[in-house]
Amino acid sequence: MKLRLEKWLERQFDPPPAITTARGWIREGKIYPTPVKVGRAYYVDENATFQDRQTRPSLASRIPR
Repeated sequence: MKLRLEKWLERQFDPPPAITTARGWIREGKIYPTPVKVGRAYYVDENATFQDRQTRPSLASRIPR
């Protein structure tokens, strides 16, 4: 089942981030699976996860040179 972005944020974060922040996350691919835009609203799978790729080390940084 898909939830409106606002409702999903309320379930995932306390307090929820601003809607503009969440829309940025969508553009950057940080919510998986990717939300669907219907009209002006985004709908997110209820089991979707936030994945901040910036906090994870890249594989390239582990390879000795």
